[in-house]
Amino acid sequence: MTTLTSSNLIERIGNTPTIELKSFSTKNLRFFAKLEWYNPYGSVKDRAAYWMIKNAEKKGLLKKDKSIIIEPSSGNTGIALTGIASTLGYRVEIVIPEKVSEETKNILRKLGATVHETSDDLCPRVGAGTDQSIALATAISKPRPDLYYMPNQYENDANYMAHYESTGPEIWKQMAGNLTHFFTGCGTGGTITGTSTYLKEQNSSIKIIAVQAQKNHLLQGLRNFEESAMPELFTRRQHVVDSWFTATNDESFRMVKELAFRENLLVGPSSGAVMASMLDVAKSVGHGVLVGIFADDGRKFKTLYAEQHIFNQAEYERLLRVNEYLPETACPYSYD
Repeated sequence: MTTLTSSNLIERIGNTPTIELKSFSTKNLRFFAKLEWYNPYGSVKDRAAYWMIKNAEKKGLLKKDKSIIIEPSSGNTGIALTGIASTLGYRVEIVIPEKVSEETKNILRKLGATVHETSDDLCPRVGAGTDQSIALATAISKPRPDLYYMPNQYENDANYMAHYESTGPEIWKQMAGNLTHFFTGCGTGGTITGTSTYLKEQNSSIKIIAVQAQKNHLLQGLRNFEESAMPELFTRRQHVVDSWFTATNDESFRMVKELAFRENLLVGPSSGAVMASMLDVAKSVGHGVLVGIFADDGRKFKTLYAEQHIFNQAEYERLLRVNEYLPETACPYSYD
């Protein structure tokens, strides 16, 4: 496990690689994945977490060695906040649905978070049917503003700015402006609105495809906007989306397996969903360069993949050995 200090933390966030998925590319259609698990705490959410913390510090909402950061999360934001905040000198409490993978909960605890579990669905629900995760985090933090700070990724514009200022420019530079379609999974809406706004400013003809999960899904990090209202952060800029794709559990897990055996990539379920959306759109596109966000890798989902019969033990261990795109991170991936 990589040990990070406040001095080298900022240097490790962002600048993640974008690779071509050569087994899927053809003469007329090329597929690329931006591997966000190269961030120090293993996911795209490192960007938003860092931006939200630094923005709160600038506003005087956080005080070193005193403030406690509390946030409802379905996993990656909680991990990112815990790791980054602890490095910067803050305590962290994460409110998380009990259906989140056991590996994710173990990472949070080993990074030092106090974990509150609720009986929510996989993602905390926003809107009229707000779930217990958001309600509990709010109930804990609201009476003690002197002690608690809740970033509230569902409304915080720093979440959007993280991707407008980093993810979008990185993709544009890495692709030398040569892309026709951009795909990403949707939760809070920060990644898609921030990245897409920047890309559209460079070339308004780039098509933006938002990927949501089916109802009652198993795709940690994604949400379904019929089950849960669109977060306020997303609502403000949803006009950047050109089309939607609803990923099923089956096709997402199937793509997790295809990416493993065709590209030697061990990806998380939401990356499988993004890959499914890219292939679906490609059916109706004669020529194109398609870029998708692969939000996290599959190391947090070993138990889920075993339960869903995606990989057996030997297959999973082989992927860990042969995968050239699984860097060491600051996450404690040993669950012994």
